[in-house]
Amino acid sequence: MVKKIQLPLQTANLVVGFMVWVILSSLISFITQDINVPPERLAIVTAVPVVLGSILRMPFGYYANFVGARTLFMWSFILLLFPVWYISEADTFADLIIGGLILGVGGAVFSVGVTSLPKYYPKEKHGLVNGIYGAGNIGTAITTFAAPIIAGQIGWQPTVKLFLILLAAFALLNFFFGDRKEPKPDVRLSMFEQVKGVSDNPKLWLFSLFYFITFGSFVAFTVYLPNFLVANFGLDSVDAGIRTAIFIAVATFLRPVGGWLADKFQPMFLLIATFAVYTVAAIILAFSPSIGLYTVGSIAIAISAGIGNGVIFKLVPFYFAKQAGIANGFVSMMGGLGGFFPPILLSIIYSMTGDYSIGFMLLSQVALASLILVVWLYYSDRLSLQADVFRSTGQGVLVTDAAGKIKAVNPMFTKLTGYTEEEAVGNNPNMLSSGRQPKEFYRNMWKQIKEEGMWQGEIWNQKKNGEEYLQWLNIAAVSDETGEHVRYVGTFSDITKEHGQNARR
Repeated sequence: MVKKIQLPLQTANLVVGFMVWVILSSLISFITQDINVPPERLAIVTAVPVVLGSILRMPFGYYANFVGARTLFMWSFILLLFPVWYISEADTFADLIIGGLILGVGGAVFSVGVTSLPKYYPKEKHGLVNGIYGAGNIGTAITTFAAPIIAGQIGWQPTVKLFLILLAAFALLNFFFGDRKEPKPDVRLSMFEQVKGVSDNPKLWLFSLFYFITFGSFVAFTVYLPNFLVANFGLDSVDAGIRTAIFIAVATFLRPVGGWLADKFQPMFLLIATFAVYTVAAIILAFSPSIGLYTVGSIAIAISAGIGNGVIFKLVPFYFAKQAGIANGFVSMMGGLGGFFPPILLSIIYSMTGDYSIGFMLLSQVALASLILVVWLYYSDRLSLQADVFRSTGQGVLVTDAAGKIKAVNPMFTKLTGYTEEEAVGNNPNMLSSGRQPKEFYRNMWKQIKEEGMWQGEIWNQKKNGEEYLQWLNIAAVSDETGEHVRYVGTFSDITKEHGQNARR
């Protein structure tokens, strides 16, 4: 029973964590009525919670493997009681910064669930499971939508204090219903050792970049839209909150869809589509003259962000199964930082140019670069797979050019013949000839290859040490688009033992 409720419990935990994480951005228009915050510092106030929420994601992901989700969620909610209370009593800009920094713990808890929940499900469901958990992002929409409405009735300070009740309730829920017997990994490498182990893998940095954009834009739009819509389009705070909540809801509900699609289809193709839409949508935002076109561009970003987030957290545990905690933490940390820098960058660009267009054009160019990188990653993965098959196959393999010069051999070739790759490459396969077959045999063999594109049969060859052995040999011709043979691939195995001792006579 305890195991069955972990997905709904941890998803609800994420909802609460994200609800608390965006308190400042959701209520900033009310807070600035009582606390003097210079316009150029508004972006800093709303972005500061993202800093700690990003940095802590890596240690949270690491320790989730060893202390369990129950402990981390429970103590995170207890810790969050302090900044929430502190912000509710704030009366200076410095108070908002101090409270907002610690508020970042609410965003850091994301790494806990993506590390813990896959332990309870088979790999073919990890995309959907992490997608459902990631839908806890809806917490930002709930706060963004509800907090301004409640603040309009009772004031922003009492509204912030309401979150204390929610945090205390979920700390107790995790104490009673969290899994005390969560599976723990056997390996206990230090966090530094695990970081060092995964940081050499270029895929970690590519996934970090992709999540920097998809989740980063989700967070950036969440903290940036409420104030931007009020300042740029003259909307009231409640209307701006509703529109932002719609953006968040679309991105959130499509996250499990992205995970489910990644379980069913090629994830790289989904990322290609994601960044293609990103590129176009960012260009629309850069030149949108009205709230209508701006809405279209924003919803397109929300769709791409939601699906992209789900796809990426299918890929991370797939490629980093043994280091899932630290890899999840690292990638999600970069995503969080992706939500920190854009609002500040947009503010700087706006203060210098009086326009946000350049910032959105930068987003489109980064998305386009990511699209190119995903295509490269897909094809490099295919080449890597082919190379793995070539190296690990149980048969000897040699590849020659059209002139018959050996271009490549695999490790099994060396094991069967005794010739190393360095000795074989550049030579002719007749280096293996035993002399048993007459010239007519080879003429007939190559005649069949040229006419039919392949040949297979038994042939006596000789190892480097002079030992003769019987091969089962397959030769296939590889043709170019004109039909001309450009290389030949031979695969063979030693069948001497299968023919008994008389085979050598």
